[in-house]
Amino acid sequence: MVTFGAAANTNPNKSFEVAPSPSDSISSLSFSPRADVLVATSWDNQVRCWEISRSGTSLSSAPKASISHDQPVLCSAWKDDGTTVFSGGCDKQAKMWPLLSGGQPVTVAVHDAPIVDMAWIPGMNLLVTGSWDKTLKYWDTRQQTPVHTQQLPDKCYSLSVKHPLLVVGTADRNLIVYNLQNPQAPSFALLFLYRVQENRVTAEVPDEVGSIEGRVGVHHLDGSQQDKNFTFKCHRDGNDIYSVNALNFHPVHGTFATAGSDGAFHFWDKDNKQRLKVMSRCSQPITCSSFNHDGSIYAYASCYDWSKGAENHNPATAKSSIFLHLPEESEVKAKPKVTTSRK
Repeated sequence: MVTFGAAANTNPNKSFEVAPSPSDSISSLSFSPRADVLVATSWDNQVRCWEISRSGTSLSSAPKASISHDQPVLCSAWKDDGTTVFSGGCDKQAKMWPLLSGGQPVTVAVHDAPIVDMAWIPGMNLLVTGSWDKTLKYWDTRQQTPVHTQQLPDKCYSLSVKHPLLVVGTADRNLIVYNLQNPQAPSFALLFLYRVQENRVTAEVPDEVGSIEGRVGVHHLDGSQQDKNFTFKCHRDGNDIYSVNALNFHPVHGTFATAGSDGAFHFWDKDNKQRLKVMSRCSQPITCSSFNHDGSIYAYASCYDWSKGAENHNPATAKSSIFLHLPEESEVKAKPKVTTSRK
């Protein structure tokens, strides 16, 4: 059993800690696609930004700016040119923050319930937002009304975009794939055998990967590769099963990282079906994570994830921290397959 508490090691992997830390649990981390600029959203209603600098194996962070929402912020996304940050949350609004120009944030999207995930679609210059109001909405940020509203079968929990595909994870174990060239009609839908956790990442493109109760499922979108689909168990300790809170593909090597409520993060090679690196467990759950644009920095947030309710939240020990890990190549690069031939 994993034991969380003040006596446990808060930073067992000796990662660099970003300062100052948010004052409440961290809901999302996202790096700029063009530079080592990190954005974090949190339950204290804040969106914070740091500039990360690296010299060899040393890292430093400098607070750059911050903005506020009226209620907890749940998600964030960057525009593909790295100039603009989007954020959304419990105030049912998405804000556009022209970070590079120093402009003020403006509201560009509205839902009838909290916005839980979002993504910028470069090929269409649109922002897509997913909400507990059971809709996806596509926004031209120059207009006040969405260009398209897509009804979902249940609450949106997460979404992922790699043009022209968009994958949405909803309640009741649904994963829905949309072709953005015809977003009104789903290309197909998948039903996982395991319950998708609320507020958990459930999909990445390419090669759809769903994170579910202590499991990750790899499902190829190419119909000719269906025989390569598989699931595997992870983030478990004996009979204790922990949710997989975050899943990120390495931008160069195509391997991926998972992070969970057991306080651990691991790197995986899906093609060879093996774990590349086992990392030590932090003293608190890891709620979210992100690779930087070239995969040389892996950011992860260690904080209370509310899975055990408010009654088990102890502000005295539940410090929220953002750590930066410098992956070695052996941790994130797939090992070549060994082939044997018989003469």
